[in-house]
Amino acid sequence: MANIKKGDLVQVISGATQARGGDRGKQGKVLEVLVERNRVVVEGVNFVTKHVRVGQTQRGTKTGGIETHEAPIHVSNVAIVDPKTKKPTRVGFREETVTKGRRHQDRPCPFRQGVGREPLMTDTTTTTPALPRLKAKYRAEILPQLKSDFGFTNVHQVPAWSRSS
Repeated sequence: MANIKKGDLVQVISGATQARGGDRGKQGKVLEVLVERNRVVVEGVNFVTKHVRVGQTQRGTKTGGIETHEAPIHVSNVAIVDPKTKKPTRVGFREETVTKGRRHQDRPCPFRQGVGREPLMTDTTTTTPALPRLKAKYRAEILPQLKSDFGFTNVHQVPAWSRSS
């Protein structure tokens, strides 16, 4: 589980001190997390110079030369800063058990943009479709009336309910 995420405020806790030209004690925001290499890029920390070949853009301006930018630093050399005390602190995680139950989900599916999911729990009293209500009314009221009017002895003699358009 990752303790440090992009956007966290961290402080360098190892290396040479600032008096000796190092970065220990500097604080900065995490710009990038390189999970596979266990490294983070911190804003304003671990500057390196890079020589870039001189080139030309479409407009004719010169590019390249000597550039400085932040290089990755190992995650064990930084600590998250507590926002209240502004001092480095350790982060721990606690696992809690949650009782298994049904929940109502009305947010869209993250894998299909614009397509929502059906809710897991629905209230059937307010959202009854029209066709089942008509079928129930046909069986309860209309079927016995037809049976008595036409003298049918069996329910199967009465014409079946069919959906008309």
